[in-house]
Amino acid sequence: MSSETRAPVVISGAGSSGATLALLLAARGIPTLVLDRRQDPLTHPAAHVINARSLEIWREIAPDLAGQIAALSPPISEISVIRWMSSTTAPPLGEIDLLSDPERLDQVRSLSDFLISHVGQHLLMPVLWKWLDDEPLVDFRRGVSVRDITRVEDGVVADTDLGRIEAQYVVGADGANSPIRESLGIGLRGPVLARMASAFFRSPDLHPDDRPLLTWIYRPEFAGVLIAHADRHYVLMGTYLHPGQAIAADPDRYWRDTLPGVLGEGNTYDIVSTGAWTMTSQTAESFRRGRVILVGDAAHRFPHTGGYGLNSGVQDAHNLAWKLDAVLTHGADETLLDTYELERRPVVERFADHSVTNHFQLDAVTRHFGATNRALYRATRLMGRAPLRWLPMGLAARVSEQLVRGGLARTAVLSKETPRAARARAKAAEAIPLQLSHFVSTGLEFGYCYDGPLVSDHERGSGSGAGGRVVEDVAEYAPCVVPGGRLPHVSLVDTSDGRQSILQLVERSPQTVTLFTADARSWQGHLDSGSTGPVEVEVVDVGTRCVDPKRAEALLCLERGGAVAVRCDGHIIWSSESPAASSAGDLVAFLEARWAPVFGASTASSPREKESQL
Repeated sequence: MSSETRAPVVISGAGSSGATLALLLAARGIPTLVLDRRQDPLTHPAAHVINARSLEIWREIAPDLAGQIAALSPPISEISVIRWMSSTTAPPLGEIDLLSDPERLDQVRSLSDFLISHVGQHLLMPVLWKWLDDEPLVDFRRGVSVRDITRVEDGVVADTDLGRIEAQYVVGADGANSPIRESLGIGLRGPVLARMASAFFRSPDLHPDDRPLLTWIYRPEFAGVLIAHADRHYVLMGTYLHPGQAIAADPDRYWRDTLPGVLGEGNTYDIVSTGAWTMTSQTAESFRRGRVILVGDAAHRFPHTGGYGLNSGVQDAHNLAWKLDAVLTHGADETLLDTYELERRPVVERFADHSVTNHFQLDAVTRHFGATNRALYRATRLMGRAPLRWLPMGLAARVSEQLVRGGLARTAVLSKETPRAARARAKAAEAIPLQLSHFVSTGLEFGYCYDGPLVSDHERGSGSGAGGRVVEDVAEYAPCVVPGGRLPHVSLVDTSDGRQSILQLVERSPQTVTLFTADARSWQGHLDSGSTGPVEVEVVDVGTRCVDPKRAEALLCLERGGAVAVRCDGHIIWSSESPAASSAGDLVAFLEARWAPVFGASTASSPREKESQL
């Protein structure tokens, strides 16, 4: 590769966000150059929760990709128990069994072809990297960093280990400490909640018969969460206050000393890797500067309490991919890209609020024996302020260790047999069922909505609200038609093309709106007599495609001859319960006013033609 390279889109970072964006663009015929500083995919698990919505997005790339990822998850029956304990050998303080309500599980199964899955990032990333390697439209370069970004009139120049690269667009998918974000001078807003460290290890003897997905452990010498992974692997996460503490400064020794006490006698282990990071709830001041765009952790960082980090990055890629396609291939005005941040920011801020709420809501259980996240937050802030932040490394580490041990001292009550200890355990057990929304949040998983100029102002259905239109009940998703929301899933009749969900009937061209109705002939006739300019409307008759047409009509509010208009990413932009004779004109007017101007700017050219023009 020469020192002067050209590409339509350069993606810095091949994590889940960057890899997903590259593959989505490739599915749209757009070539990308993907650069990652690593030579090999991540081996230390970070994220492990994959929402059904993420699997639906990967299915848009290829059903086989979504299938391969879903197959990595153990059966839901093996990942349903969340437990609180004083040690892995003591009786549990209490637990949540996500399968305890069969009706609830049946209801969740009706929301998508996929279920929420448990796949460690160390298993996910090799799959995504293999797809990057096999995709002809992706030029994937490992061991390459972007050192600096220069914005020019018609594009971006990236200074990399490969030399100068000229691109029409550069996407920063380069993680929480994004060099691209820093080079643009974009700051982060939000608090530092805690410092976290973890060990990834294999323990073949631990939990031989009854293996919970998550185990919250509270002991005087350690507090944290144990996460079960495939092949008898686990991640144990704990907290610290200062980088001089052993857990961060000498992690191998720390975990060798700590694991035997936490796991219990007779549970052997082999450490695979260790890691440390800062847990924050921070959002970038801007997601875009000209032709440089941030996605994933580069744009927003969440606590791990909610599982939104990886999934929100996949959603970022999904929202951005079709808009880049519209600009690069379909002649859309570049102002369309302004809607990326306009639509995504309220959603990720809602996710962040829920994650932070989860983090501190854990205190409802632990306050009865003293180890609270609120106290941890105060101690973390204290160590970051003068005069404590001026202390020498060794002294600061000792002070921090004393603060941590002092904060955990009261957990000793959990192992005692006294009336006070019994009361503490009973109070904790009473609070555990209230943690359900921490682990079940289909309301946010499927109910996040977009607002802005591409979406009708008219709202219909339950659970909608202004400012992002995210449903208020985070735990329960009630499928409904809400402009800006995801088209509710409905199963299709068996077809030769293998499509299973109504979401797969959505046309993928940015200039095409898919109209779902039970009266296709009438809607087609009225639309043929009008004009929507450069925007095409594809009419789909739900009566002939859905397994249960009556259910589909009721779910989509089509019984009176109405229709639901859906843009290419599966999000609803307009709807009406009224028949075509009285409402087709409203749809035409909406498309003429909001959508036609987006595509009226220039004549489209192919990505390869654009690449040759650079």
